[in-house]
Amino acid sequence: MSKAISIQQLNKTFGRGSSAQTALKNINLDIARGEMVALIGASGSGKSTLLRHVAGLAAGDAKNGAGIVEVNGRTVQRNGRIRRGKRHQRADTSFIFQQFNLIERLSVLTNVCLGLLGRIPVNRGSLGWFNKTEKLAAMEALDQVGMARFADQRASTLSGGQQQRVAIARTLVQRAQLILADEPIASLDPASSKRVMKALAAINQADISVIVSLHQVSYAIHYCPRTLAMRDGEVVYDGTSEALTPEFLTELYGEDSEELILGTRKNTADDDDYDDAFDTDVVYASAS
Repeated sequence: MSKAISIQQLNKTFGRGSSAQTALKNINLDIARGEMVALIGASGSGKSTLLRHVAGLAAGDAKNGAGIVEVNGRTVQRNGRIRRGKRHQRADTSFIFQQFNLIERLSVLTNVCLGLLGRIPVNRGSLGWFNKTEKLAAMEALDQVGMARFADQRASTLSGGQQQRVAIARTLVQRAQLILADEPIASLDPASSKRVMKALAAINQADISVIVSLHQVSYAIHYCPRTLAMRDGEVVYDGTSEALTPEFLTELYGEDSEELILGTRKNTADDDDYDDAFDTDVVYASAS
């Protein structure tokens, strides 16, 4: 099976001398194409830092030719140097932020069209000129996440959960093969969180790799077959989400474990109730 992500000996240190802090330590990791993987760990464990290095938003330490990050067979960085790839290659990876990163004064439709910037001529993109075909693609993406009826509204009028689904629609039109989601549900209520996770799972069903950083372990177990757990910049668990134990999670999260562990066991008898909490207008994405 081909790899979506391959990481070899990735390290990251902030500061120098006695004030140096290790953010990533000897990360070696392979993720196959089409996987949906949860990334868990306490705040400051290195989750966001790892995602940013995979996306090429930050460079690791220069260390004897190590620090290799490859995405879909292309080198993102090596030995502390980020490769400046072609625009369409960089467009193959999409980053979903906790803060949504929508332009509030623009319409929902225009915000989704912005996902095309890496695939259309620079002059049109800089002026915000999108043709009919591109707008139709944006509408289809909005429909897939149940947000088509809001296309003409300003992004500022939407709730947090709705804005995050618009951000996911923007990812769909980008046609990325890898989605990195950095705590996309951290600031959302439970109902909105489930809608967002269901939308990400739908994207994954189209054979798109999804890596999602989560604090809520129950969502990792329910939606992600594989979980990576981080502590102090290291991967301390890499295995099936179902094999996570309360004892391990208590050790991982410490005093915050009770809030994060409660309800983590997936109960198949409750699956219907779990799914009923979602809007029925979220449609599973088809491969394109």
